[in-house]
Amino acid sequence: MKLWQKNTNVSSAVERFTVGNDREIDLLLAPFDVLGSIVHVMMLAEVGLLTKSEADLLVQELRSIYKQINDSQFTIHESVEDIHSQVEFLLTQKLGDIGKKIHSARSRNDQVLVDIKMFLRHEIQSLVEEMQTLFIVLQEQSEKYKNHLLPGYTHLQLAMPSSFGLWFGAYAESLVDDTVLLQGAYKVVNKNPLGSAAGYGSSFPINRTLTTQLLGFDDLNYNVVYAQMGRGKAERTTAMAMANLADTLSRMSMDMCLYLNQNFDFVSFPTELTTGSSIMPHKKNPDVFELIRSHCNRIKALPNEIMMMTTNLPSGYHRDLQLLKEHLFPAFQTLKQCIQMSCLMLSAIEIKKDIMADEKYRYAFSVEEVNKLVLKGIPFRDAYQQVGAAIEAGNFQSDIKDMYHTHEGSIGNLCNQKIRSIMEEAFNSFHFEKISQAYQKLLEN
Repeated sequence: MKLWQKNTNVSSAVERFTVGNDREIDLLLAPFDVLGSIVHVMMLAEVGLLTKSEADLLVQELRSIYKQINDSQFTIHESVEDIHSQVEFLLTQKLGDIGKKIHSARSRNDQVLVDIKMFLRHEIQSLVEEMQTLFIVLQEQSEKYKNHLLPGYTHLQLAMPSSFGLWFGAYAESLVDDTVLLQGAYKVVNKNPLGSAAGYGSSFPINRTLTTQLLGFDDLNYNVVYAQMGRGKAERTTAMAMANLADTLSRMSMDMCLYLNQNFDFVSFPTELTTGSSIMPHKKNPDVFELIRSHCNRIKALPNEIMMMTTNLPSGYHRDLQLLKEHLFPAFQTLKQCIQMSCLMLSAIEIKKDIMADEKYRYAFSVEEVNKLVLKGIPFRDAYQQVGAAIEAGNFQSDIKDMYHTHEGSIGNLCNQKIRSIMEEAFNSFHFEKISQAYQKLLEN
């Protein structure tokens, strides 16, 4: 069944090519399509395009379909083109002509628009909640290992002393900015396009403000042409925020691959969290971090993929946009798995003690020795020259074992509580509860 079909049959080859993977991917949109349809029915009744009894029957049946989806008993038949067609088919099968009335004042274009925006809202929420868990792990490890020094590097050359407190805390704060970027994407996504129809509105006196409120959106996409143009923009904006998070995880994973290397030997992991070699019995490979790195590097390419797929599209709907789902939707699950595996690994990490006591790291304390001379009244440039001369002569020595930096964000003053407060503020500003409350009302009998 095709909602657009008239009196001719389309070529089976064309059908296979144009439908593509939509049936499989649309199952992810199924609950949102039903919720959007419930709201649309309520609105049609409110403006007089459905009677109250017709609306009640439709809503009751839609709630039944929603339950089937939640119970994993819902499928899209192979003869049906997409989720929108399947829902309308089920309603018509059960309610006859009443089911045929549901498509008044809307198009599949605004249906898929609102479905995708609701899906993106849901996935951003799920992603942010996973990030909260990783953030807590990083902050706990930052406090636990705040007195464990390790070398800091610039240009991959020995630079200055750092600490695992700083290292864990750095990635925790990076997640804060990643959350803020997802918040920006969420604001773009959390606007209602329903009622824009095929992109040019409807001659029916529909109430778009009502559907906005019932679905828990913050606001409308007011201009109906722009609502349609938002297809691709919402996906691209979300992908950009995901790419920033992926970059944090990728860099963190690269650090872990280096730190586990025997030449660094800063950390270790329980044997059950590493893999071995088929020929070398001594190997403990960081496969988890290598795969996180690769998965995340691929996700970093996602915004560009979407950008290129939407390049040079004029206003209005184009079938090119269908393919965005195939690239974006699976990335959410991949990114969440990467976060979950990062939590598993970092919760079990074993930190080596007294790393900086090794002779090869003595030059890392050269800046501290310069600063000691400055505190004695020697001008910085002269102190720098003195320590530099000692290093070149091969007689540089330092008796510094511990760091006592006190400024904000330094080894001795991690500011983890302040960072935690910023993260809580960012998380709470999403107001996810507004959407869950809206959905609950829609599904109440």
